[in-house]
Amino acid sequence: MKKLFFMVIVCLLITGCSKVPAGYVGVKVNLLGSSKGVNVEELSVGRYFIGMNEELYLFPTFTQNYVWTKNINEGSPIDESIKFQTIEGMEVSCDVGISYAIDPTKVSNIFQKYRKGIDEITDIYLRNTVRDAFVLSGEDKEIQFVYGKGKSELLSEVKSRVVEKVGHIGINVDNIYLVNSFRLPPQIVKSINAKMEATQKAQKRENEIRTAKAEAEKKIAEADGKAKSKLKIAKAEAKSILIKAESQAKANIILAKSITPELIRYKNIEKWDGKLPRFTGSNAIPMLNLSNIK
Repeated sequence: MKKLFFMVIVCLLITGCSKVPAGYVGVKVNLLGSSKGVNVEELSVGRYFIGMNEELYLFPTFTQNYVWTKNINEGSPIDESIKFQTIEGMEVSCDVGISYAIDPTKVSNIFQKYRKGIDEITDIYLRNTVRDAFVLSGEDKEIQFVYGKGKSELLSEVKSRVVEKVGHIGINVDNIYLVNSFRLPPQIVKSINAKMEATQKAQKRENEIRTAKAEAEKKIAEADGKAKSKLKIAKAEAKSILIKAESQAKANIILAKSITPELIRYKNIEKWDGKLPRFTGSNAIPMLNLSNIK
């Protein structure tokens, strides 16, 4: 009797009471017998007794964020960075972050596929899926494209591959992103920096040429404007002179037409002071014909 009582106490101590908190779905798994790891039971929020031949796995249904980095002080104490090669065979290393959520209606499917908890699935299977996506997406791209304008395209392609791989299982990937810049081989970094420097110098020289050209065009335009202004003034002056000349010519014509013999005689009479001309010497005194004066 005492032995039986002792065994009951031991069983009660071994048998525990576990809790499924809010935001999680629990999976109770048999560890012994023919149904080991096969027959699983999903548990909603609450407290449950877990037998000594059973184990409870908790799967969060809210968004998870995880980072695979080279830094041992972030994420895992080992180097978890992602490495892949470009079309030139250059190795690229990067720290990658992922945001994802577990579909609560597919928790049993996820467990039956991986037979692991969420941490092991993230550290091993999900990381391997992301790494393989980088390898496949980067192998046909040039290193300068990946490092430069093709970075967003590469990440988008990686995400599409990962979503295609794990989405139907019940792992909904929201985002895959770089935590830091790509780590490239030293010789590539040196080459890229040299190219950037050369490009900047070329752009600077092009800007200087463009500025000089603009200044020259400005001066030409100013000179052209001054020349046009002078020409305009000269034309105006010539036109004024021509108008005056034409007016004077017309006036002369009118004046010439207005001069008659009577007008000439009248003008002469106006200017005569009434005195006859005086002549000295032996010559005879001239006679004036005054018969026509009226």
